Amino acid sequence: MDIFDKQESQVRSYCNSFPVVFTKAKGCWLETESGDRYLDFLAGAGSLNYGHNNPVLKQALLKYIEADGITHGLDMHSGAKEEFLKTFHAHILKPRALNYKAQFTGPTGTNAVEAALKLARKIKNRSSIVAFTNGFHGCTTGALAATGNQHHRQGAGVSLNNVTRIPFDGYADIDGLKLFETMLQDNSAGIDKPAAVLVETVQGEGGLNAASDEWLQRLSEICKGNDILLIVDDIQAGCGRTGTFFSFESAGIKPDMVTLSKSIGGYGLPMALVLLKPELDIWKPGEHNGTFRGNNHAFVTAAKAIEVYWSENQQFEQHIANCSEMVSEVIDSTLERYPELFVKQKGRGMMIGIECCSGNLASEIAKACFENGLIIETAGPDDEVVKFFAPLTITEAELKQGLEIFEQAVELVILQQFKKAS
Repeated sequence: MDIFDKQESQVRSYCNSFPVVFTKAKGCWLETESGDRYLDFLAGAGSLNYGHNNPVLKQALLKYIEADGITHGLDMHSGAKEEFLKTFHAHILKPRALNYKAQFTGPTGTNAVEAALKLARKIKNRSSIVAFTNGFHGCTTGALAATGNQHHRQGAGVSLNNVTRIPFDGYADIDGLKLFETMLQDNSAGIDKPAAVLVETVQGEGGLNAASDEWLQRLSEICKGNDILLIVDDIQAGCGRTGTFFSFESAGIKPDMVTLSKSIGGYGLPMALVLLKPELDIWKPGEHNGTFRGNNHAFVTAAKAIEVYWSENQQFEQHIANCSEMVSEVIDSTLERYPELFVKQKGRGMMIGIECCSGNLASEIAKACFENGLIIETAGPDDEVVKFFAPLTITEAELKQGLEIFEQAVELVILQQFKKAS
């Protein structure tokens, strides 16, 4: 481990919670150089919805590489990009009656957010953006300005401007949308009319706060009624994580723009894009570019993932629903057994977690899970939520195994705390 301490910046974080060297991965399993195996309930922070080294996606990628398919192509046309666009339209957009053009940005979620915000400001000729309490949108300056977390914001080193923050659904029992709408109608409220509203339907890093369908519908109507663009950040909540491909489907809304990254590449390969309504596509050529906006390997695995998991049958969505119910039952049982230590269930689909009475308790549970073969992280303002983020392709038997480790970790931590107290 010395090489990492000596040569790698201390900005690294996940390895501090999981201090081993991983060498292999398959499905929902990670293996270390010493042969120890861990169930993965982190899934690349939502980048591995289809698991590690998914065999179907791997074969498609290997076949493409073996045939000397284009790897890097800037934004030039390629067969791999063509296949992705056709597959995405046929299996994702058309069945949902969504009409979007795709902008491929640099291959990170934060770059997709930057592009969406720049385009919104260009379209409306306004600089202000509205974001929400506990939102997380990335760590580059524009996206960071819309991010609420102080830990991340303090790393900027510059003023983070042009964002007005309003309460998210359920925040401190404040009706944030009523406040927003009232201020928009009051010329003395001191709010600059925004170009866009940027929202996560389920706040991943913010603690798995889930907006209701009714709240999202109200937000959409407010935006429409006030000539404001609605941007849904589906980078973590999308690609099936909440149960449907897009996290906003149950609300029946059609955002003006959607940002995607993380699992859109299918295989864990970096890829990001902005979906935008055709009439919003006023970019000049090269106005927002990036050297690696043409990751053709990701196009190959992204298209194959959509073809395999998001065709016309509903088997994959049903599997996600079944797994979600299994996790939910364990969370409910834990809440019932220890009401003094746990607060409530949070999230939706397989983006679900349990809120602990403190960040310390959540951290101790995650640590005990790791010591017994389960990788799981925490989220929320004080890291008080234990976050179940298994690959969506996990089998029910594997999921049960991981949930049992969690339950054992809870028992162990409570026993340890009891011993300390006595």
